[in-house]
Amino acid sequence: MLANIQIYQVNWRDAEHDLRAIRTPVFIEEQQVAPDFEWDEIDASAVHLLVMRENEAIACLRIIDFQKIGRMAVLKKYRGLGLGAALLLEAIKICKSHGSKSIYLSAQTHAIGFYSKAGFKQTSGEYCDVHIPHVDMQLDL
Repeated sequence: MLANIQIYQVNWRDAEHDLRAIRTPVFIEEQQVAPDFEWDEIDASAVHLLVMRENEAIACLRIIDFQKIGRMAVLKKYRGLGLGAALLLEAIKICKSHGSKSIYLSAQTHAIGFYSKAGFKQTSGEYCDVHIPHVDMQLDL
């Protein structure tokens, strides 16, 4: 794990600039997700987690209704350092603290092993979402 990192719970209104600075290169540029799909009305009501290293926004995810995790992104140069796992554990802790019994997510198929390590179980077959293979996964708390 990197030194000098902090995970913050933020809202879209206050952190939109930083969240866009992570999700744009990861989803829109690298994965070719259409901007119309990436930016939706859910962002305004979701809880967002933002990883900062000094003054740089480097990773994020969003939590919907304390039951669904999505839009996890780590800037390319910071991947493989445990930031995704730290974000996921923090999101699980937050969902638990709000009384959630289960957490759901739609995982890109290459990330099934990552989520499985955190206890998520695959609950669907493979399907295509924005031209990327996904499966549904669930963690019972």
